[in-house]
Amino acid sequence: MSRLSPQVRALYHREMTAATAAASIEQRWRHLERAHIISPPDPLLHKMNHVAMLKLALREHDRREALGQLVRIVVAAPGSLTGRYPQGNTGRVDAGLMTPMTVPADLAEQFSA
Repeated sequence: MSRLSPQVRALYHREMTAATAAASIEQRWRHLERAHIISPPDPLLHKMNHVAMLKLALREHDRREALGQLVRIVVAAPGSLTGRYPQGNTGRVDAGLMTPMTVPADLAEQFSA
């Protein structure tokens, strides 16, 4: 069950598309992180975001990030279903599993619209 409005869902898809089209690895990660901030209320989108992060980590031969994403893939959907996820978390291994973070202003505006 998704708790995302159609507008926020569209924003998620724009960020995921931008990640695919990004010219640099840093830009891809940035868009995936932004998509992650949006995704937790929807179990499927949340899990798919972590799958995309895992693929990028594997492509970059980043074992630490890949292992962290495997763990997150397992806990993403249950966390979404129970509402146990940290607000604003970017979904990366350096962010910590349950560390709340500041939501970028432009995304926060979309959440409240």
